[in-house]
Amino acid sequence: MATIIPAHSAQLADMLEHLVATWHESDPSHTEQGLRGRVCDLHRFNFLLWHEEDIARSPDVNDTKIAQVKRAIDKYNQARNDSIEKVDEWLIEELARHNVVAAQDAPAATETPGAAIDRLSILELRRFHMNEQFHRTDATPEHREKVAEKMLVLDMQRGNLTQSLGCLLEEIFSGIRPLRTFRQMKMYNDPTMNPYLYKSQAIGNKTEGS
Repeated sequence: MATIIPAHSAQLADMLEHLVATWHESDPSHTEQGLRGRVCDLHRFNFLLWHEEDIARSPDVNDTKIAQVKRAIDKYNQARNDSIEKVDEWLIEELARHNVVAAQDAPAATETPGAAIDRLSILELRRFHMNEQFHRTDATPEHREKVAEKMLVLDMQRGNLTQSLGCLLEEIFSGIRPLRTFRQMKMYNDPTMNPYLYKSQAIGNKTEGS
């Protein structure tokens, strides 16, 4: 088992790269199940987030549209964080199915596989859009040269991150490290936690009762 799951890291990177290209030509959707399905869900929310943030930075967008985009960003970001946890939860269930238990005093890594896959997902989005810059018909030679240098760095980061993810999974499924889900505990979308939401609700209730 310890040699199967870590091998997914390179396959997952290739899948993320393929999906970014495919989703730019069609609706972002997938039919994957299991771990790959959880990863695709996470990747989809990063894809949607990326393009909403592009819209938000456009100087031609009016305030009404910006407000709509901001709400979409909040929604997708919450779903993205939930998806990171779901990736880790799937792996925890897989560990339990194979009775893999780390020693009580085994040190955990500073990030979970779900968080590393999230970074890999964003990296694939960045690589795709950086490559677009290189192939712009209106780009100057100087622009292409700068982009090519950045692509070399991004490609190196992809290799390093993929390798590190594989090593982390190897350690987890060998029982060397525990896997502990890192709960984000996001408060901004919770009407009982965000002061702007619960204070507004209280004012609204008071107004209705007066």
